[in-house]
Amino acid sequence: MNSASRVLRRLAPRTLRGRLSLVALTTAALLMTILTVVFNAVMDRHLQHQADDELRSRAAAVATTVDTTGSRVRVLETVNDRLLDANVWIYGGTRLLEKPPSATAGEPAARAADRLATQPRDACATVQAHGHRPVRLCAQRVPGRRSTATVVTALDLTPYHSSADTLLAGSLVLDVVMLGCTYVLTRLSVGRALRPVRTMTEQATQWSAVGSDERFGTEDHPAELARLGSSLDALLDRIRTVLRHEQQLTGELSHELRTPLTRIVMELDWWRARPRTDAETHAAQEVIAEAAQSMRTICDTLLHDARDNALNPATVPGTTDVLPVLDRLLQHLDRVKTAVETEASVLEAGVTPVPLERILSPLLANAARYAHSRVTVSARRVPGAVRIDVVDDGPGVPGTFRNELFQPGRRADPGDGHDGAGLGLPLARRLARAVGGEVTYDPRHTPGARFTVTLPAG
Repeated sequence: MNSASRVLRRLAPRTLRGRLSLVALTTAALLMTILTVVFNAVMDRHLQHQADDELRSRAAAVATTVDTTGSRVRVLETVNDRLLDANVWIYGGTRLLEKPPSATAGEPAARAADRLATQPRDACATVQAHGHRPVRLCAQRVPGRRSTATVVTALDLTPYHSSADTLLAGSLVLDVVMLGCTYVLTRLSVGRALRPVRTMTEQATQWSAVGSDERFGTEDHPAELARLGSSLDALLDRIRTVLRHEQQLTGELSHELRTPLTRIVMELDWWRARPRTDAETHAAQEVIAEAAQSMRTICDTLLHDARDNALNPATVPGTTDVLPVLDRLLQHLDRVKTAVETEASVLEAGVTPVPLERILSPLLANAARYAHSRVTVSARRVPGAVRIDVVDDGPGVPGTFRNELFQPGRRADPGDGHDGAGLGLPLARRLARAVGGEVTYDPRHTPGARFTVTLPAG
């Protein structure tokens, strides 16, 4: 049974068009078979009725030559007597009066005529004569006042069977032609019907590879294709989101890892420039280890954030004192003066230290890059949140660039000599929103720029 099913699976068409064509061909073959059997049965019955009508007509003509008015049945002679006597038996009661000249007493037709003559009513029968020729016989009563005669006529059914065989052969040829046409037309029709599906599949493959904004929509499509288009559009949206997140994660990793990698390369170049003392080597190793640990922390943070997916924001459990984190970050800003303004000695935010550093680092780095001489950070508690303002005395954000400030990959001046990728501010905002906070820019602040970080209170 298993081998048979495997063979059937191998023989089954692999394409939907082939399977639908096979189903249509099987259904049409079953229908054609039923119609052919019914048609030929009806035609056989019709030909038999024609033969019986012919026999009754001949019997009625012969009955006009039989006289049953007397006590004995008499057969009258007529002009066409020879034609009427062909394949005709005439009985007076059960006594044979006349028979065909070529008939013999023991042949099947003669025996069948004798049996029909004894029947109490008109009847018909079919026998196989010599040479296996089918012969149809019908008996007709000729009643009289004093005597009763029976006329039995015979007819060779070979021409009728030949007509039936011809009809059967013709119907079989027609069935074969119809089945062939059904298969070809079904394949063409199904192929034409599936052409939009094939086109949509190819387009979806192309669009998904590049994260295209093209979509199928539901207008000017049949209901089935509209549903398919909707499903493909939803799938393309998810693929585009995944690709965008992948590109964003790659860009953020590149952006965040650039600084510690630069420190590692600089320390290695400095260390290899000339022989170093043990103390200098140890110091270089400490810097490299710190930078490597920073890289590991950055990778863990960004990958963890990517897994959690910012589409479902949730407050990261844990709290962190904001002031020590600010002091540690400001220590790396050597080019400008920095100051921290706060009203409390302890200011806890509802976020763990690593995301807090990743949120504040791009803001502080940008402020130090564009400030003329000073960066001021103010931190205070507001109802239900912690607010951190990062203010610099630089030129501020150009008015034409403010709408693109938090878009990934955008920079106000790509030719300013800075090798950034324009991902710091978008990353800071995304991480802040992931923990239930926000990063905003104040366009009314002058001179310089002011960025505000709002985080849940701890």
